[in-house]
Order: sequence, then structure tokens, then C-alpha cells
Amino acid sequence: MRGGAVIDGTEVLAIFLSKKFGTTMGDIVIVINIFIFGTAAYFLGIEIALYSMITYMAASKSLDFIVEGIEEYIGVTIVASHSEEIRQMIISKMGRGVTVYSGKRGYGKRGETQGVEIIYTVITRLELNRLTMEIEKIEPGAFVVMNNVKDTKGGMIKKRPLVH
Repeated sequence: MRGGAVIDGTEVLAIFLSKKFGTTMGDIVIVINIFIFGTAAYFLGIEIALYSMITYMAASKSLDFIVEGIEEYIGVTIVASHSEEIRQMIISKMGRGVTVYSGKRGYGKRGETQGVEIIYTVITRLELNRLTMEIEKIEPGAFVVMNNVKDTKGGMIKKRPLVH
């Protein structure tokens, strides 16, 4: 599928719909097969259809890992008072690049604002726990927002070698 080939007819439709709706091919395949297995449940019995659905769910997740890779990327936005220390930690300890935005933090009943540097970085799902622990050491009250990143273009997403 990475090279444009397909396993069966549902993948052709899945490739088309995943580009149109921005979802993964595995998710589209499972939705298509739910309709197929629903029909099978009606004609063959619910037990056989459920076993087939479980098998196809495992296959769809495997398909996502093969097509999209095992490393799922997470975009992390960090709003903190100690943003420079956090930035240095991400670069030196984790070997990742960062983008720094100038922003304003709003809080309180009257909506007071305060200037702050906002850090954005992209890491793998496997590095997320380490990042949150390191941020917790520097500033326990930091505001951290995490979201899945489906696709990246340009820049440097691979981990840089650490220099000791």
C-alpha cells in the first residue's frame, strides 16, 4: 500500500476516502468491513461475524503501523514561565528541535494578560512520558497541550544526535 498497490477492493476505496477525509486507511477499511460483517451477521450468525470483526480490527491496526509507521508523532505546545530552560532541555536532552512563539497568557477574573514564550515541538509517542517528566522537574505548573500529528512536511522531524 505504501507503493500504491492494494490487497483487495476495500483498500482502493480506503485510499480514496482517506485522502478525501484525512483519516487513516485502517480506519476506513474497518468502517467498510463493519457493513460487510453486519450483513454476514444477518446471514451467517452473530458469533462468526464478531470473530471476523476482531480479526479485521487487528488487521486494520497492523495496516496503520505498516503504512504510517510505528512512530506516531505528537505535537506538544508548552506555555511556561521557564520556557528558556524547557527549550534547552528539549534540544539538549531529547535531541529535538523547537519553535518558539511570542504570546500572551490570559488568566484571572479580569482577564489580565502577561507576555510569555510558547514552545512547540514534535516528538514520538514513545518520548512523550520522558518529556512530561522533564517539564515537571523544571516547572510543575506548566500548561502543556498534546495532539496527534498526522503528517509533516519540510523541516527536520527525525531525532538529531545528541552531542555530549
